[in-house]
Amino acid sequence: MFVNSAREVIRICREEKISISEYTIQMEMEQSEKSREEVMEKMGKILKVMKESSQRGIDTEVISVGGLIGGDAPKLIKGLNEGQALCGDFLLKAMARALSCSEVNAAMGKIVAAPTAGSCGILPAVIITTAEALKLSEESAIRGLFAASGVGILIAKNATLAGAEGGCQAECGSAAAMAAAAAVEMRGGTVEESFHAGAIALKNIMGLVCDPIAGLVECPCAERNVSGAVNALICSDMVLCGMRSLIPFDEVVKAMYKVGRQLPPELRETAMGGIAATPTGIALGKEIMGK
Repeated sequence: MFVNSAREVIRICREEKISISEYTIQMEMEQSEKSREEVMEKMGKILKVMKESSQRGIDTEVISVGGLIGGDAPKLIKGLNEGQALCGDFLLKAMARALSCSEVNAAMGKIVAAPTAGSCGILPAVIITTAEALKLSEESAIRGLFAASGVGILIAKNATLAGAEGGCQAECGSAAAMAAAAAVEMRGGTVEESFHAGAIALKNIMGLVCDPIAGLVECPCAERNVSGAVNALICSDMVLCGMRSLIPFDEVVKAMYKVGRQLPPELRETAMGGIAATPTGIALGKEIMGK
């Protein structure tokens, strides 16, 4: 059975000289009673869906059901090709992929809710772009997804992944923490470094409310997927350059949960607060809902 804390995962990985991904793979094999080949194949299929959703919105204009978002992912690539990208080639590609997934999701397309539909673009953008930049194998990307899964399991066990319960910090924050930890492992970092990156990523987004216009997973969700992917990537850089989180991962997760429970209902996916409650947000909501 998967343990309940990052501290325990670190201890086990140290003793057995394995990575977070390997620990997670072994736990999945044990729980599902499937072979290594079977669990790796299943995660490979998940990666394939992620690749498709991260590219579809770039190749074609995808418009959301509510009509609030769509067609923005290609704009980032266009800006990159025209030399307008101050952030550079690597980050712009990650940003476009995160946005593509979000647009595909809002258009009722096929995505992977990792950890949620509202935060579906962060992990694919980070995993795929990191693997591409470092010329890593598909197995490395799959292992990155397992590392992210291990981190997500711990957040789910000790806090929440739901915006309705913990705000967007629980969705995009958790996704960023998962992606940051995965990126560190994919780049050759240690188990401890992966959790430091996850902790910093989650701290960076602590307290973020969930305030979708008209209650739809469109705006500001798509933009937050973009910033969440960048958050994860810069956290992997910070840690691999030697920075550390002063607060341990387990404590950060518990703090996030406490903050989420302290948020008023208006700021937890009800569309009654935040940007959803602005004059423009209200007007857009009425227009969409026909009221």
